Amino acid sequence: MLNKPLAFLCVAALAASAAPLAAAEAPASDRPDDYRHALPLSVSGKESVVQLRLPKDVYLHARTADLRDLRLFDAQGNKLAFSLQEPAARAERSRRDLPVRLFGVQTARPAGSTADIDIDVQRSGDGSVLSVSTRSRPAAAASSLDTLVLDLGAPATSVTIDALRFTLPAGVSSYSARVLLEVSDDLKRWDTVGETDLSWLVNERTETLASDRMDFEARSFRYARLSWRQGKPLQFAAISAESPLNTALAPAVERLVIQPKPGRFPNDHVYPSSLAIPVQRIGLDLGEQNVVMPAQLGRYVELPDRQGGRTTTWHFEPLAAATFYQLTQGGKRRASGDISITPAHQAEWVLRTETAGAAAPALRLAWSPATVVFLANGKPPYRLAFGRADAKPGASSLAQVAPGFTPAEIVALESAVAGPLESAKAAAADGPGAAEKAAAAARTRMFGLWAALLAGVGVLSFMAWRLIRQMK
Repeated sequence: MLNKPLAFLCVAALAASAAPLAAAEAPASDRPDDYRHALPLSVSGKESVVQLRLPKDVYLHARTADLRDLRLFDAQGNKLAFSLQEPAARAERSRRDLPVRLFGVQTARPAGSTADIDIDVQRSGDGSVLSVSTRSRPAAAASSLDTLVLDLGAPATSVTIDALRFTLPAGVSSYSARVLLEVSDDLKRWDTVGETDLSWLVNERTETLASDRMDFEARSFRYARLSWRQGKPLQFAAISAESPLNTALAPAVERLVIQPKPGRFPNDHVYPSSLAIPVQRIGLDLGEQNVVMPAQLGRYVELPDRQGGRTTTWHFEPLAAATFYQLTQGGKRRASGDISITPAHQAEWVLRTETAGAAAPALRLAWSPATVVFLANGKPPYRLAFGRADAKPGASSLAQVAPGFTPAEIVALESAVAGPLESAKAAAADGPGAAEKAAAAARTRMFGLWAALLAGVGVLSFMAWRLIRQMK
């Protein structure tokens, strides 16, 4: 059995060897002052959940590619829950009115007659209705409106119609009826699409309450026939057909133009960027020169010395290739546009050209900014902080910030307004980057492990020495 001094010695040696590891893994603070940059945010204070499309300043000064160094604080320094939403195209629903030509069908039938009615329609070569007339048996003493035939024109056959809107004629303020709608493409075969009640009610203050719209399942048709189930037939002043439109709206785009610097190799140009920018489109600003420039866009990769020394070499790694050009031909300017690339994060872009003597172009970057959805439950004003290379991820899932919200409700959220960029004074002396800090932490852990190993060897040696002495 070991005596107490020996046990205390072993414990002390192990604790001393583990101290560097504990220091290396000590949790860092997460306060507003720990971030180099911030944007003040203004909200109305009426909504609990608010959104903010990230401004360009966030991407220029954030220190991580996945924006894990984003934080939201209230006026007292408390963190606010937020979710980072990637940009996505959304559909905007709108309507387009199509003109409708009206043709009233006049009938002459005796009172109480149920004789069938024959409708004669005269059409032009393109299918447009020229006239509509009827023949009834037996002949009536007076003519009256019985049916309306609608001609939507040839363009209507290539779109869908899902509603009709009715306008009363001049001098008519109150009216009610129940109407039946049938549609056709050739004025021979008719399909019933629905019926509805139309009404216009006027009170003593001449205020009007109108139900002037007929909705039905969207479909394409050229002609329509309107007949009355109840009420007196009326020659409407106008009927408009409504066609639904679903327009895909692309996400908003931010752009950045970067001026060149000399590269490490001939025909190379370097463009300092920001690691946080998710570049989706990239192009060159060639100025006023006429030039065709085959080029590769990529980055420099540092390769360690194979002999284990401290010297390193640099290698160019291409990520995209294209031919950029700007020409004037026939009095017209022709220029290449931006090219699409797989979203890439680079702190520095490198352009390698094959055109000698051409002026160094500027680099254009384009990306769609993400949106922050956050819970405005703290004390305003709020601050969006960023600019810390060693930050841990701080975003939550959308279900933890806006539970039960539909995508349409998220899009319609109130938008916070970002103020001017605020930078900490210490930001001027920018400290080591993420790579340097990671390397330092790795060295600390390695030294700690070696210290623990040596301490363990020392303890075992001491124990062996004690045992040998006891055996003697």
